[in-house]
Amino acid sequence: MPRFLGNILENLLGKPATVRYPFEKPEHVPGTRGEISFDMSKCDQCQDCERLCPSGAIEVDVEGKRIEWDPYRCIYCHLCVRSCMHEAITPLDNVQPPGYRLEKKVFEA
Repeated sequence: MPRFLGNILENLLGKPATVRYPFEKPEHVPGTRGEISFDMSKCDQCQDCERLCPSGAIEVDVEGKRIEWDPYRCIYCHLCVRSCMHEAITPLDNVQPPGYRLEKKVFEA
């Protein structure tokens, strides 16, 4: 009898090791980084977040008083959160859900 027969039976009869994602939502693990949110009432348009973003996911329009954040370019390092002196950028616990359109999130004053 082969040595891997027990492994085959365990895989066939046991429950899966992964989550069936679209049907079951995975639980949030504490300490993981999620989306970011901008509080435009605190933001002074200093552009530090745009300069420090390694992936170029943040675009600050000073004249239009708006910030565009591209979650599909973001690597979720949260350098922008740590660099904001006015605490206008807050990290959220949720993770960006999968999408079919590559849309930027726009925050306006």
